[in-house]
Amino acid sequence: MPPEKSQGSTHRLRKATARGILERSGLTCLALLLLYFAVPIRPRTGDWLIFLQIGLTLVALIALLFGLKNQLLRQLDQPDAPLGGLTVGILGGLLLFALIDYAIAVYAPSEFIGLSTRIDALYYATATLLTVGFGDVSAHGQFARGVLCVQMFFNVAVLATTASVLSRQLAERARARRTR
Repeated sequence: MPPEKSQGSTHRLRKATARGILERSGLTCLALLLLYFAVPIRPRTGDWLIFLQIGLTLVALIALLFGLKNQLLRQLDQPDAPLGGLTVGILGGLLLFALIDYAIAVYAPSEFIGLSTRIDALYYATATLLTVGFGDVSAHGQFARGVLCVQMFFNVAVLATTASVLSRQLAERARARRTR
């Protein structure tokens, strides 16, 4: 087979693979968003259910940490690796902390001021991640402030690092595409 045809088919295969990964990542992000709004959090549940939810949240946080670590290491080892996992991880971290903030607001309403809906929690988690802090929602109680400290550390140490790798990889790929 002539080299031109081989390169053309390789390029088409890469493009199709990238499109499939993008679609899969987009669907995963949509599923995470739907899950965020579907997870039941009710103010009057039994203590056992609260402990179960706390346990599941910790498991989700640990899984997220390991997943992002693996995606970051993959990017360092294979710069051409798909970027969808990083995007899903960033959104997953944001939604997990938004859900934690919302649960705290539901179970202990005095812990947050201005946070009463899931949209409020998502807004607050996004404002915290992006460090804009408009001041309309705030952690008032000690427990909420403690969780927020963990959230801010996670944002800086994990999500910001992931976003930095993602943006660097996108810039390098765009630069490489222009030089072809």
